[in-house]
Formats: sequence, C-alpha cells, structure tokens
Amino acid sequence: MARRPAPIGQPPSSGIAHVAELVKNAVPPLHPAGLPFVAGPLAVAVLGRRHKWIRRTGLTAAGACATFFRHPSRVPPNRPGVVVAPADGLVTLVDSAVPPAELDLGSTPLPRVSIFLSVLDVHVQRVPVGGEVLEVVHRKGQFKSADLAEASEVNERNSMHIRTPSGHDVGVVQIAGLIARRIINNAKVGDTLSIGDTYGLIRFGSRVDTYFPAGTTLLVERGQRAVGAETVLAELPQ
Repeated sequence: MARRPAPIGQPPSSGIAHVAELVKNAVPPLHPAGLPFVAGPLAVAVLGRRHKWIRRTGLTAAGACATFFRHPSRVPPNRPGVVVAPADGLVTLVDSAVPPAELDLGSTPLPRVSIFLSVLDVHVQRVPVGGEVLEVVHRKGQFKSADLAEASEVNERNSMHIRTPSGHDVGVVQIAGLIARRIINNAKVGDTLSIGDTYGLIRFGSRVDTYFPAGTTLLVERGQRAVGAETVLAELPQ
C-alpha cells in the first residue's frame, strides 16, 4: 500500500496511526448542517439497541444522512480568469438565458450553465469565482423537478451576484427541486469570497445555475459531470 512521504524530520506513521490517517483522508467530513440529521437516527439506534430492526434502521438512516451531507475538500485551479463549477452534478443546460431580475444583471440573455444535483451528489455549493458579493436575494416559489428548464423561473431560489476584482459580474442561483425544501446561503452582501470556498447547501436534490458576462468562453457540454470547485466551466473575457 502506497504511503505519503513523511515531512522532513518526522518519522513515518505506522500501524494503527497509519490506518487512522488513511481513514481520515478517505472519509470526507460532515457539513455542520447535517449534524442534526445524523445525530437523530444515531440516538434512535442507541435507544433501540436491544431491538435489531430499530438499531439497523437507525444506523442505516444515519449513514445515509452522513453521505448526503458529506463535505469533501477540493482544490480549485489557480489559473486567472476561470469560473469553476459551484456544485457537483450533471450539466443539463449550456445555453443563453435572461438572468433572474434580482441579480441586477440586465434583461439581455447571458451565457448560462445549469448543474443538476441528484440525491447522491455532494450538496454543498462552492464559490464559482472570487470577488465581492453585491446581491444575495431569496425568492419563494414552487418545487417542481429541478431538471426542468422552467425551474429557473418558477422554483424557489436563492440568487447571488459576485463582482470579480477585474470587474466581471457573475451570477449563481441555488434552485430548490422536487424534494429540496431548504436552501442555505451563508454569504452576505459586502463579503469578499475566494474561488472554491463553500458558501451554501441545498437539501435534498436541486439545481445550481451560473450566469456569465457576455463574451465568456464556455468550456463544458451537456451531459458532462461537474465536480464542485474543480471543474472549469468557463473563461471570462479578457
């Protein structure tokens, strides 16, 4: 089994310590929003430990929730002028569309990439591009299936407008889905965000749209799988 080289002056780990390190590196941490959803089933499993079916049901539910709320570390690219995927999932739309009015990006269609998140995908959202937050607006709406084109307009959503240091405006919209009933966005107007940072979460099953300035070069296609904070969606205009 291959091991990472130990830092200079530090003896390599072995035995139990090495196994513990491998497990730590392989199992992603849990997003704080998932703690109640994991703790509840675990408590049921402990209280019903004398009954096999209760214990197993509780442990299974806790494991499923821990998987859903996993928060893996990601390393964004250091290339200037790129926009990364704000979420893990399937690229379902690569087109042009008028951005939501609350983003204050005008009424002209702009390049757009939509990523659909199934219940099996990582559901934390990542900052697609570094910059200052100009708008964060929540809009109530319906809960149609997030993979429908009309979901961008009619579903409940949370929209965020980011302006990069070079003056480019990028919009990112968290859209609730058929099952998703809760959108979390921890960013606030005036915040300065770094590309790839975690800023929010949607549960359970959803969609994230990214709107780019005119002249942007899109680098993904429909049907492609995106990895949040790592897949490059586009290059901004020079």
